[in-house]
Amino acid sequence: MNARSHAIVALRNVGKTFDTGTVALRGFDLAVRDGEFVSLLGPSGCGKSTALRIVAGLSTASEGAVEWPGDAHGAGARIGFVFQEPTLMPWADVAANVRLPLKLAHADEAQARAAVEQTLARVGLADFAGAYPRELSGGMKMRTSIARALVTEPRLLLLDEPFAALDEITRFKLNNELLALWQQQRRTAIFVTHSVFESVYLSQRIIVMSPRPGRVFTEIAVDAPYLRDETFRTSADYAGFCRLVSDALSQAMAEGRS
Repeated sequence: MNARSHAIVALRNVGKTFDTGTVALRGFDLAVRDGEFVSLLGPSGCGKSTALRIVAGLSTASEGAVEWPGDAHGAGARIGFVFQEPTLMPWADVAANVRLPLKLAHADEAQARAAVEQTLARVGLADFAGAYPRELSGGMKMRTSIARALVTEPRLLLLDEPFAALDEITRFKLNNELLALWQQQRRTAIFVTHSVFESVYLSQRIIVMSPRPGRVFTEIAVDAPYLRDETFRTSADYAGFCRLVSDALSQAMAEGRS
């Protein structure tokens, strides 16, 4: 067995019922291996984001368990979270926004400054460290948000539909940049999306979820090499995977209506 093949986090029979009585998840099982890129795919309201927030510790499961194999405290994964909106502080420049998690962790100032500079260079924002959010495009704001999630060198990166609000050209570009970062650092990534095309392009494995209450309907391995590029995006293999995933999603939604 590959040394990186063990699970970094596992959700076992997880359920989530909100105070309103809405059942978001029921019997949800998922194990994500170290270094893996996994997408959660499903219709709006199927519990994708709820599952991600439970992994992050931003929400608690009503039933079931979240396990961190090999970590007795469940906190050693060092999590970075990228939200649907960049949620940047408008009064702070890019460098200060990215430095925020280090500041909250009371990191050494010199080390924090070096980490911010290195991370901004990785996401192509080295020349915009002093810019303010109002001066940035939508894509640059999201790069800043990704940099803020990466600056703490997380072991697990959680991304909640980060590119959904962007135009297609910017979305494609950021998909490419995200994959390049993942290849360089090989963080474990869980990516929430409602786009079949995006999930196939990015992922090693796609978890297709049923409508609410969300559960795993099926999982599909995308057996295509990295780095993926425009050649892959226009290939017969890519189109075939997209059809396979689209069919599975249609079946999941049909089962949910029955």
